[in-house]
Amino acid sequence: MTPFAPPSVEDQGEILTSLQAIYAALVREFVIEVSACPVDEEFSPSPASVEQASAWFDQVDAQIQVHQLRQFLQTTPLANEVVLRYLLVHHMKKAAKATSDRDKTDFLLVQYFSLCAPSGLEDTDLDLDYVAQVLEPVLGPQEPKLPTWLSSLETILQSAARCRRLSELLHSGILEQGRKLKTQAAARYFEPSAMVAFARFSFLIRRTFFRLMHDDLNAIQDGLRELERRGVATIDCRRAQFSADEPIARLRMICQSWKVMFHAEYSSGQPLRMLVDLRAAVDDALQNGASKNPQLADAATANAKSSAAAKK
Repeated sequence: MTPFAPPSVEDQGEILTSLQAIYAALVREFVIEVSACPVDEEFSPSPASVEQASAWFDQVDAQIQVHQLRQFLQTTPLANEVVLRYLLVHHMKKAAKATSDRDKTDFLLVQYFSLCAPSGLEDTDLDLDYVAQVLEPVLGPQEPKLPTWLSSLETILQSAARCRRLSELLHSGILEQGRKLKTQAAARYFEPSAMVAFARFSFLIRRTFFRLMHDDLNAIQDGLRELERRGVATIDCRRAQFSADEPIARLRMICQSWKVMFHAEYSSGQPLRMLVDLRAAVDDALQNGASKNPQLADAATANAKSSAAAKK
């Protein structure tokens, strides 16, 4: 099957048959009300049957949001290299592509690259030629060159690399700049050179995101251990939408659950902002003190009074 060439009836039948299992799982996972899938064990590709089956898949596509697709594909064992490749072909072959098709294609390109590229790659290894080589089964042979209208991608990547905390990345507008470029691209997004450039950009941004996220989680856990060593039992976490006297033991459990959740989620909205605010609350407690365990606080006060009396 040649990328971007109109697939034959047989090729379309192969794509739909390969995607049947994952679409059936999506329908169950997100409780989508739709008729039974026309692709079954007796499915025989013909112009009429392929048209009917394609309409069913498009109906499911219209009810699946990109964040749902991201959540599902990052946690299901069904998302192998073949399935991701066929999902990409399925969305790219549509004659009329909606904004959601672009967003899903953008995510799928990065997910496919992440799955196929070897682990341990350095950022310096990820030039356009290398990304195009990995994406060749999807996009075909390319001699990639960064389009002039996407020259700002490198500037955005350099700004992201300078971020030392997740809060810097989130509040700098870097993520918004990347999204704006994709929106402004419109139909040009689906030019092969643009998709290679955006795939590289999104992969490097996601790598930076996860690095900073894990740095924040580790800093919070280190801070909580230090506060416990000082005898602190609770801290004021109202800025992170917790209580004014949030137990440190509970915060540790929350951080552990976040490690699992954020491992699968590139962007998690409100919980992500809570993570940033929780690190700020822990930093404040370390710098300015926090409400201590009452018994330890009473003992400290008594010791201070005794020392003062002895000096007098």
